[in-house]
Amino acid sequence: MSTTPETGTLIEERTDTDHRLVEEGDHERFSHYAPKDKIMAALIEGTPIRALCGKVWVPSRDPSRFPVCPECKEIYESLEE
Repeated sequence: MSTTPETGTLIEERTDTDHRLVEEGDHERFSHYAPKDKIMAALIEGTPIRALCGKVWVPSRDPSRFPVCPECKEIYESLEE
């Protein structure tokens, strides 16, 4: 008798409500701040990470080609104080 492991897909649904008005695709135009170790792991493993502004994405593009996300920058600068 052989046993095969069950597989499935886990979908994470955000339950918090974000009332900011952000146009569809606006986050795609920026480089985002996230913990450096998580960025490296995401690049190697192809897994999504969450930026300081809340955007979730899989890093794959050269961040120097895009301006820094103003919201990430503001959050980062407030953490330095």
